[in-house]
Amino acid sequence: MSIKNYTEKILEELKGNASYLEENELQMIVEELLHAGHIFTAGAGRSRLAVQAFTNRLMHLGLPVSHVGDITAPHTKAGDLLLIGSGSGETGSLVEMAKKAKKNGVQVALLTMDRESSIGQMADAVAVLPGVSPKLRHGGTSVTSIQPMGSAFEQMCFLVFDGIVLELMERLQESPEQMFERHADLE
Repeated sequence: MSIKNYTEKILEELKGNASYLEENELQMIVEELLHAGHIFTAGAGRSRLAVQAFTNRLMHLGLPVSHVGDITAPHTKAGDLLLIGSGSGETGSLVEMAKKAKKNGVQVALLTMDRESSIGQMADAVAVLPGVSPKLRHGGTSVTSIQPMGSAFEQMCFLVFDGIVLELMERLQESPEQMFERHADLE
């Protein structure tokens, strides 16, 4: 098979995976984002990259946001939100982070493949994104993938995060031009 054919197969997979998305779950994530005093984002591995890209867009929207671990991230307080992207929902450092957030009165939102995961059971809002991973403990959706490990989940994260950005743009009445005014100029 050629690279072009592989790419087309991946796109077919992702289109099929999108049919598993639950709008009400995604809208709950949006509500958490809109009502948070400050938004903290976290992920690990490749999921972290998708979460960091989303963090950047939230900043472009003018929302108060920090990625956990960045030196400029402030102290949490009740009413803040910790948004986690974790396919398995079981990554040790993220489980501990969610526990600490809950203890501090911080809401937790999760994008995952496993609603029944440790983080999923603590979360105030959970959106299940289909994917395949050898790290899943509780099943997830019945999708298959030609891709290795969690690639399909990570790609769905990028796509769903961009869908959430478009929803937020509409609800906040933000234009691409307004967002660009917040884009970094020291590059």
